[in-house]
Order: sequence, then structure tokens, then C-alpha cells
Amino acid sequence: MDDIKDYLLCDNCKNKNFLRIHNFALKFRKVNFSDDVLYDEVSEDLYQCTHCKKTFTKHQIDERLKEMADERFRSLSGRER
Repeated sequence: MDDIKDYLLCDNCKNKNFLRIHNFALKFRKVNFSDDVLYDEVSEDLYQCTHCKKTFTKHQIDERLKEMADERFRSLSGRER
């Protein structure tokens, strides 16, 4: 069997190219037993369509890739919905 390559497409414009965007932040919170403020470093990866600029979270990308794999397995096994 030949290889099959299915590209993840932007659901807005059907483009297949994405750029990775990194966000870095500090998340501050007070502690009940102290007047001190604690902070956590937070980073988030977003993916932006190079054509329409729509952004997607890593979770959204992972979910869509899983759906694509499930659809391909069903079509190859003859169990179409």
C-alpha cells in the first residue's frame, strides 16, 4: 500500500500552513496563610493559519488530528459512517 498523507486544514480557509506562536506569562496568586504573592510561569502554544490568521490551541489541533486518523481508519477498513 502506498503512503497516504492527509493534511490538517484550517477550518476557516482550508489552508494547510500554520505558524507556531508562543505566549509567556506570569500568573500571580495570593496565599491564604500569608501576605506573600506567589507566581507560576505559564507558557501557551498557539498555531496560526498563515492565510487567514485564525489561531488554534494545541488541544484543538490534537483533537482534529485524532478525528482525521479515525476517519481514515474507518475509510480503509470499509466502515464508513
